[in-house]
Amino acid sequence: MDRVAVRNPQAPSAGGPPTPEPARAERIRVILVLGALIALGPLTIDMYLPALPAIGEDLGASSSTVQLTLTGTLLGLGLGQLLVGPLSDAVGRRLPLVAGTLLHIAASVLCLIAPNIAVLGVFRTLQGVGAAAAMVVALAVVRDLFSGNAAATVLSRLMLVMGAAPILAPTLGGAILLTGSWRGVFGALAVLGVLLLVVAVFALKETLPAEHRRPREVRPVLRTYRMLLTDREFVVLALVAALGMSALFSYISGSSFVLQEQFGLNQQEFALVFGAGAVAIIAASQFNVVLLRRFSPRRIVVGALAAATVSGLVLTAFAVGGIGGLTGFVVPLWFVMAAVGFVLPNAPALALSRHGEAAGTAAAVLGAVQFGLGALVAPLVGVLGNDGPAMAITMTAGAAIGFAALATVVRRGRRQVAVAV
Repeated sequence: MDRVAVRNPQAPSAGGPPTPEPARAERIRVILVLGALIALGPLTIDMYLPALPAIGEDLGASSSTVQLTLTGTLLGLGLGQLLVGPLSDAVGRRLPLVAGTLLHIAASVLCLIAPNIAVLGVFRTLQGVGAAAAMVVALAVVRDLFSGNAAATVLSRLMLVMGAAPILAPTLGGAILLTGSWRGVFGALAVLGVLLLVVAVFALKETLPAEHRRPREVRPVLRTYRMLLTDREFVVLALVAALGMSALFSYISGSSFVLQEQFGLNQQEFALVFGAGAVAIIAASQFNVVLLRRFSPRRIVVGALAAATVSGLVLTAFAVGGIGGLTGFVVPLWFVMAAVGFVLPNAPALALSRHGEAAGTAAAVLGAVQFGLGALVAPLVGVLGNDGPAMAITMTAGAAIGFAALATVVRRGRRQVAVAV
């Protein structure tokens, strides 16, 4: 199996000497490959969003019940990463990626033929487990090769994919619905899985040499999880990343019902408006690279969460008061999405930078917290009413709690510095 000996000199390895930072051409190639990997999760989540009302009608399920299929996907993404992360630290990155992608392909085919909403929910959960392999391996590879601001910069570039996928996915789903049923969406996801499998087999080199792998035993895995979960700063940073992501999941789970049922958009109009929110994330994540030249990732996250909280309060007031119609709803919504675009690359980079010796497991915990919280947020929007106020309140709450959590870490760090002085 090929190996990539291109780590950032600051990235700690398990006892090995530092190796040169990737050359520009190699860095671009790595980003393109990782972008293809990390796209599978957002495509799996978002591609069927325009079909949610049609799925409910076809399978005789309520809107809140249909949303549980999204919850199942997010649970699969979260739990799958807890399994794949330690496995990738023990056997390398490529094998879990290939196995997970095969599972995703099989689950997509089974979703295509699901006879009822319960069976669809089970297969969507398996789909999420399969997609988890691609996402956790992509994050682990970033930590294998980069650290610090370099990792945040690479993650910002990957956010271009994370932002573009929500634009492309509902548009693709809407196009499929023009010529077929919602089942065709899952056929397309199976095809995408096959393409990603080709990328995984032929384009991804192994980034974790055998001498740097962790023991293939249960106890070391449990000790690693214990080490991560007792690191207070890592836990808070993971929670901050998850709360930032929760705003995105509130948007994903509620937008199809709010924009189509409350504001009367058709499937194609929904895809365009939904995609505009993703454009805000893309723009922010790419401008983040510029900001990293002057500010630390931590300062950017603090400012972004503050901006998201303020924008969320405006969104909530407009949604509850019915101010401005569709424009009054989507404009502050896009400001929240832009702020989230600064949180998503920087918070994970900060968390992963603390444990380079267990990058796969750290990425698994990070992903599990993010998608586990997303699995709770998705049905919460439905329980609160599946309307504009419900979506606005959950998004704002996530940003505000994230800001408060990160503020405790910042204050604690300042006190430690003061004591040291």
